[in-house]
Amino acid sequence: MDEDAKWAFITALDDELLKGGATMSEWCAFIVRDCDYAFVGGANLATVIAATAAIETYLRAEYAGGRRIRLADLIDNAPIEQGLREDIHRLRRYRNTWVHVATPEDDNEILENPEEYEKQLEEWAKLAQRILRRTIYENQWV
Repeated sequence: MDEDAKWAFITALDDELLKGGATMSEWCAFIVRDCDYAFVGGANLATVIAATAAIETYLRAEYAGGRRIRLADLIDNAPIEQGLREDIHRLRRYRNTWVHVATPEDDNEILENPEEYEKQLEEWAKLAQRILRRTIYENQWV
């Protein structure tokens, strides 16, 4: 997808998922915007990481009540639809494989098949955009 197609993808997600109005903290809005720029610019890993950060920021602002709790617990305790909860956990786990690399010295696979990782990251970046928007639009008002 070129840049125009990626902006169209984001716009289509907004059109599909946002039926009313949504509010979020300015911190969250800033991270969402940065996530969008990363996605459009082809920084797929950055998109996954930023989307997860935006989701965490949204959930903390809406449901943490000022308490500092682990992201996994925050997701489990948030009053959100079960399917969304499961998708956020899947995204969080995928993000964790990249930000907490267990054996960074074992890099033969990524050296020999970088295209496979890039293709996988591109698909996850699109999925991250969808999960992000499902999260920030989960409590809409009309």
